[in-house]
Formats: sequence, structure tokens, C-alpha cells
Amino acid sequence: MKLFSSLYGRVMQWARHPRAPWFLGGLSFAESSFFPVPPDVMLAPMALARPERAMRYALLTTLASVAGGILGYVLGIFFFELIEPLLHESGYWPKFEQARHWFDVYGFWAILIAGFSPIPYKVFTIAAGAMAMLFLPFVVASIIGRGMRFYLVALLMKWGGEPMEKRLHSYVDYLGWATVAVGAVAYLVLKNQ
Repeated sequence: MKLFSSLYGRVMQWARHPRAPWFLGGLSFAESSFFPVPPDVMLAPMALARPERAMRYALLTTLASVAGGILGYVLGIFFFELIEPLLHESGYWPKFEQARHWFDVYGFWAILIAGFSPIPYKVFTIAAGAMAMLFLPFVVASIIGRGMRFYLVALLMKWGGEPMEKRLHSYVDYLGWATVAVGAVAYLVLKNQ
């Protein structure tokens, strides 16, 4: 079944769309404060589709993500009482507690690592505000962490270029179904614990 290759072709068309940078900026901003989808899912195909613009896309993603992180920080510092029930309902509360613990232990480094890693960054931006982390170190750590992550993604896609796009297209169905299988197994394992 070629479900993922047709989806891949559509994503690559969207990645070449003239308004794609606007969507990338919006997604990057939203993900850092409230939206669950990471911008990598859009940055990677855009950098792959237009390798000559990969570094611009990485910069856009970084700046928009840090701006969204600042919104998360503001939400945490001024509106935490309103957000706390949402963290419980959405299942992010254990991650939020972990983020608070990391802030107690690692401070600046917690936000830098969260910015680079696949850990939900929005949880850390809200926690940074709720714990009244100093604003300037928060912004600096966010720029470094988010920048390293997004520039790495863009560089890998730029480096792979058109040959990588063709190879990925030929294997995307296998990779897609493997991801679905791993996700299903992980769900069953976590559900039975």
C-alpha cells in the first residue's frame, strides 16, 4: 500500500509553496507555547525541497520558536493558574513536574537541553515562567538550544539534497509503516503498565 509515498509527494509540494515560510513560522511559534506538533515536520521537507534556502528556514524557525517560547514564559509567569488545569487534562502534568525538577537542579541548562531535545519545549517555557526564571538567560538558552536543533535539521537536509529526497521517496512507505508499527507496540506496552 503506497499511502505514505503519496502523502510524501503532497508534503513536498506544500514545502515548495510560496507561503510555506509563513506556515513554518506560525507552526514554530505555536509549538513553543501551546501546539503539540514540532516544526521539524515542516522544516525538514522545506529544507529538502529547497536546500539553497535551508539556513534561512532554520533561522526563521529558531526566531519564531523563541518568540513562541517567550509567549509560553509569559503564560507561565502571569497565567499559570489558568493553564494548570489544561496541563492536567492534556497529560502534560508529569512532564511539567519533571521540568520544574530540572529547573531546580540544572537552571539555565534545563531550558537549553529542552530547546535542543524532542522533549515538549512548551512545557519548559511555561515552567520557566511559572518558576520566574530570569528572562535574559531564558531567551539566551532558548536561542542556543532551538538554534542548534533547527540548524542541525536544516544542514542535514541541505547536505542530503535531491539525492536524499529521491532515496527517502523510495523508502517512505517502509519507514511510514515501520513507524506505525513501533507506535502501536509502544502504545500497547505503555497501556499495559
